[in-house]
Amino acid sequence: MLCSHCKINTAVAPDGRCPACAPAPGVEGQPAPAAAHPPAPPAVPAGPVLRSPVGPGRAVVALLCAGIAVDLFAVFAELHLYAFLDTAAMDGTGDWESGAERADLLMVAAGVLQMLALTATAVLFIVWLYRVRRNAAVFAPDVLTSGAGWAVGGWFVPVANLWMPRRIVGQSWRASTRDPYGAPAKGEGHGILHLWWALWLASLLMDRFAGRAYDRAETAQKIMDAAQALALSEAVSVAAAVCAVLVVRRLTALQHAKALRGPQTLPAPPAVPQPME
Repeated sequence: MLCSHCKINTAVAPDGRCPACAPAPGVEGQPAPAAAHPPAPPAVPAGPVLRSPVGPGRAVVALLCAGIAVDLFAVFAELHLYAFLDTAAMDGTGDWESGAERADLLMVAAGVLQMLALTATAVLFIVWLYRVRRNAAVFAPDVLTSGAGWAVGGWFVPVANLWMPRRIVGQSWRASTRDPYGAPAKGEGHGILHLWWALWLASLLMDRFAGRAYDRAETAQKIMDAAQALALSEAVSVAAAVCAVLVVRRLTALQHAKALRGPQTLPAPPAVPQPME
């Protein structure tokens, strides 16, 4: 029997076609052979991922506590200097040279320790802040108005360093709450953040003026006055460090808890009102 299609060759297929006219596998409804390997999954666009802030947070808290201890030692050194000069001025007795050398040694040691503690704490604090800012971009990116790079650079830009770090922490805090678009729940308020930043700025200002007065002091009375001012600035610095510990602990806990809860369906952010025509 001839091929039903070309009428030339002999039909061999069940549908009456020859080998040349018969459809290839997978054509006209016939199943194609299975692929040797399953198709690759679709590519997932790259984006920020959560990284735990717990480790860096604990390290920052430890260094802040060490800094508090160093500041208290500085207060002791400054009050010791004041007491030595006050006693020497009143009775003029005792070994003036050895007493002055001891007081000066305490002041130098306190200054060196403060510089080391401040440097180490600043580095780890910035590392922690950058991480919580990146996490905030996963939780609620639309409440953030500054890039993650400002978590680092904001400390070094003149004038901007007076408010930008505070802004980064505040927005990261808001993004880490249960509902970033609503009122904070119990325990999520950030009043401690305002207190920390106010004390931090006050301590910087007081330390600058007190340090300048100490460097320029030429009489015993002026040195005593400068030592008192330095001790007061250290006390404010200690208070700021205590508030910083609370800020780091609370923000770290907020992010850790939100990460453990997993993705949540949140209400859409409030719409921006449009002007009426």
